[in-house]
Amino acid sequence: MPKMTFLEPNGTRHEVDAPLGLSVLEIAHKNGLDLEGACEGSLACSTCHVIVEPQWFDVLNEASEDEEDMLDLAFGLTKTSRLGCQIIMTEELDGLTVRLPGGSNNALR
Repeated sequence: MPKMTFLEPNGTRHEVDAPLGLSVLEIAHKNGLDLEGACEGSLACSTCHVIVEPQWFDVLNEASEDEEDMLDLAFGLTKTSRLGCQIIMTEELDGLTVRLPGGSNNALR
C-alpha cells in the first residue's frame, strides 16, 4: 500500500496508508487529520489547501484553472500550494509529503 506523510504546522509528522484512487483530502479524513474540506471535495472552496513539499510538486498533474481560482482564496498560499481534493493517489505518488497550513479561509460559512 502506498504511504504519504502529513506535516502539521507544529512539525508533527503523520505517515499514513494512502490507498490508490483516494484524494489527499479523503486520506486526511480517514486518518483523523485536521484538513477541513468544507465543500466535501467539490472544488468550491479552499479549505483543503495543502503545501506540497517541493520535491513532489512537479510529480503532480498540473492544477486546473478552477483549482487555481480556488487557490487564490487559500490561507497561507505558497508556490507549491494545491487543494487536497484535487490530488489523487497513484503509485507514482507513494511517499508524497504535504504540509498542513496554519489555518484556512472558509467562504462557505
